[in-house]
Amino acid sequence: MWETYDASLLAGQFFGLVALAICIAAFASKQDDRLMVLLISANVAFALQFMFFASWTAAVLTLLVIVRIMLARRYVGSRKVLAGVLLANLLAAALTWQHWVDVFPLIAATLGSLSMFLLRGIAMRVGLGLAALAWMLNNILIGSIGGTLAEGLVVVTNAITIWRLLRVRRKYPDVFDASLEEAAQEHRD
Repeated sequence: MWETYDASLLAGQFFGLVALAICIAAFASKQDDRLMVLLISANVAFALQFMFFASWTAAVLTLLVIVRIMLARRYVGSRKVLAGVLLANLLAAALTWQHWVDVFPLIAATLGSLSMFLLRGIAMRVGLGLAALAWMLNNILIGSIGGTLAEGLVVVTNAITIWRLLRVRRKYPDVFDASLEEAAQEHRD
């Protein structure tokens, strides 16, 4: 029995570290599309990590995060699709709920959904940073070293990227605002 537990624990830690590497690359990106594509890959690794830790609410919500990322890219700003995603998160959490710790993945999934559907640029990264804090608390409580480090570094990397974007905005306000307006127009068309 202990051999199985140790192998499962090691596998969970391994996938947490894989997710860590992908998350750093994702949040270092200044491009929203690249960020979202890398987040899909990281969430596959996170879902595997949670499965090995038998944290079923986190695992299922992480799989829904992958679907959410794809939907958010296609249906930017859609409140109907967002409502469907939030309802799916609540249903998944209700069906897999094991312990009070499961509140953190639910908070993280909710913040991430709101951020990806309704926000862009710096504001989206702030929302995703708050979601990462909730995931980090979950990882601490389930004992995932790799996941805790991954989310902690996501928070730090994300904060640095936000700072870099703010610096660019201050230095080139006309260019920055024009590129945001072009991106918003693309999503409206």
